[in-house]
This record gives sequence, structure tokens and C-alpha cells, in this order.
Amino acid sequence: MKKKLFVIGFVWPEPKSSAAGSRILQLITQFQNQGYEVTFSSAAKMSYNTFDLNTINVETKPIFLNDSSFDAFVKELDPDAVLFDRFMTEEQYGWRVSEQCPNALRILDTEDFHGLRKAREVALKRNEVVTLEYLQNDTTKREIASIYRCDLSLIISEAEIDILTNQFNIDTSLLYYLPFLLEPISEDDIKYLPTFEARQHFITIGNFLHAPNYDAVLYLKQTIWPLIRQQLPKAELHIYGSYESQKVTQLNKPKEGFFIKGFAEDVNEVMQNAKVCLASLRFGAGLKGKLIDAMQNGTPCVMTSIAAEGMFESKDQLLSEVEVNGFIEDNPEVFAKKAIELYTKAELWQETQQNGFKVLNQRFNKADFEQMFKSTINQLSDNLKSHRENNFIGQLFMHQSMQSTKYMSKWIEAKNK
Repeated sequence: MKKKLFVIGFVWPEPKSSAAGSRILQLITQFQNQGYEVTFSSAAKMSYNTFDLNTINVETKPIFLNDSSFDAFVKELDPDAVLFDRFMTEEQYGWRVSEQCPNALRILDTEDFHGLRKAREVALKRNEVVTLEYLQNDTTKREIASIYRCDLSLIISEAEIDILTNQFNIDTSLLYYLPFLLEPISEDDIKYLPTFEARQHFITIGNFLHAPNYDAVLYLKQTIWPLIRQQLPKAELHIYGSYESQKVTQLNKPKEGFFIKGFAEDVNEVMQNAKVCLASLRFGAGLKGKLIDAMQNGTPCVMTSIAAEGMFESKDQLLSEVEVNGFIEDNPEVFAKKAIELYTKAELWQETQQNGFKVLNQRFNKADFEQMFKSTINQLSDNLKSHRENNFIGQLFMHQSMQSTKYMSKWIEAKNK
């Protein structure tokens, strides 16, 4: 009999809209390769960008918030493992899974460390350095509680593993480093990419509902792009992203070479047409999908240290030793200067492009992670009782006196009847 994986999505996957959508599909593929039948549910509404999971043999079923119909459904499904897409879904459904399917392996995919992103956002608004006090925010407390309630949490960035273990003393047995899982770039792939001479203009891309992306676009508009445009008066910046709102569209200024292009149906096409990608993120967490898109399509980048975090250096490397597909700069004047250099110097552009291919193949080749991940899941499943006994803090968070979300959910359900 095949094993069953039940994925509870914060939203339905939209790989064309966000890196999170691609990430969850990568995880589904990993479990399918391990022999799991997969069922996906979400309480969110589907959109025109929603990926058709049935095309990859994944069963789908909508679920509801604060509704005990979920209990009967998950009990009948009887999954061997449950994957929570972000800590918010674990808060809502984790206690129900625990009660109805106590022997199911509970896995949290954090997507990125939301508490870290929140800390950086608040510190940026106050023009202050992120301290431990900022890190210890309410989002962090909720997220770490979720990590303890689960048997394993998938962390996409080594930088976040470091913060969780060193700043918050979380046992490494609860954390598992699993970055983007990609097909390697072949010489044939590279051969057919447009050349330096065939490309033009700058690009940036990102879901506009994601606060760090909107802030990055605003930062480009107000601070960085005028510096670039001053030296390259005919250059254009093309900004792509799903879910553009009026506050985004009003930034469109063709006379300034600043174009809001909206949703990109084919990210590879628009990225290959561009000469340089700009990733001016000032807060955020996790790995940045726009950098992966750029490297896969041979487009060098200028990026902030926030954008580059976890992408290029491993825990055993110094940043000065790392090859980057462009430049990492936080000073806006230097950022603009490096963008102009990449845009105008073919040899430098080609050198950094090659660095990007190396990074993809050396750090994100899915073949390097698949077998170890499979072994970890099997070992956890076989030793689940002892693993949970060693996670006493997790047991504390599962105690009825600590389950405010459970009783709030029950209250909301009773109120709605």
C-alpha cells in the first residue's frame, strides 16, 4: 500500500506568481518520488494563477477554517505524513491533525523565517539595526511554537538555521536544511541563452502582495533608478509582478524609463530579454526566487545583502571567497555604480553570468539533496515515538493549557453555528 502525504496549503500553489508556489511543488515532487500519494487542501480561494495540481496526480479538496468537518476528512484520509505550508496553517490545523491522526509525521515548511522578516521590517521603519529584541517579536514566538509542535521543520536558508539554533537554541534534530531543488543547468541550456549584445534594459520581478517586493520597487523608484538613469538616459527598468494594485501602477513613469509591466506569463522570456536584474530588497527572509530566475536565464544581478542572504555562501565559506552572479551592495550609490558597470561591460557581465550557473549547479542541484531527505523522512517515521519523547518542549506546547489557537477555533466554530 502506498504511503499518503497530506499537504495543507496557506494558499493554492501559484508558481508563476511567487517562489513559494514553486517551492511547494518541488516538495510534492520529492514525496511522490518517495512513493507517496499526495492530497492537497487549502481554505484559500483559487485564482486565475492557480496551478492545476491534478496534472501532476495530486488530489485536491477545499477545506474550511474553524470547522470540524476537517476532523472527519483527515481521519478518513489517515495520512502517514502531513506537510503544513507555513506556520499559520499549523496553528489552524495542527491540533486537529494531532488529535485525529496522532501517528502521522508532522512536517512544517516555513517557506522563510517570518519572524526574521518582521524584525527587519520594523527595524527598517525605525532606521535601526536588527537586534535580539526585534527578533523576539510576536510572529517569531508563534512561529517557533509551531516548529516545536512539529516533528521536523524544513528551513530554506542556512542563515536561518544559524539564527534559529544560535539565537533561539532550537535543537538541530527539529530543523532540516532543504533549499530550492532545481535541475542543473547544462551546457546546451547555456548555449541557447541570448548574448550580452542581444539583451537590453534592467528588470526586477516579484509578487506585489509581498511587502518586501513593494518596498524594493519604491526604493528603486525614489533612490537607485535616478542614479542609474542619470548615466544611462536611454535605459529602461521593467518591473514585473502579479497582483499589482493602484499604488503600484501609479509608479509607472515611461518618461523616466520606469515601467510597471504587471504579471509575467513567462518569467524565462522576460528575464532572458533583460541585461541586468536589480534586487533592491531592504527587508525579508528566506531565499529569493527572483535571483534563481535570473541565474537560470543567465541574467547577472545587483542585489542587497538581504536579497543575497543564504544564496551564495555556505556556512563553511567566507563571503569574500564566494562567486556571485553580479554584486552585493547595500549603499545605493555603489549599487547604482555596479549596475551601470554590469550593463556596459560585456566581459564583466559574462564572468558574473558564469558564476550564476556555478551557484545553481553547486548549491541547488536537487540530486544532491534527494537521497538524504528521503532517509531523514524514513528514519523519523520509524522512530517517531522516541523523537517526540526527546522534544519535551513540543509536548508542552501540545498541552491543553498552551493551546489558545485550538480553543479560539472551537469558539469561532460554535459562534458561527
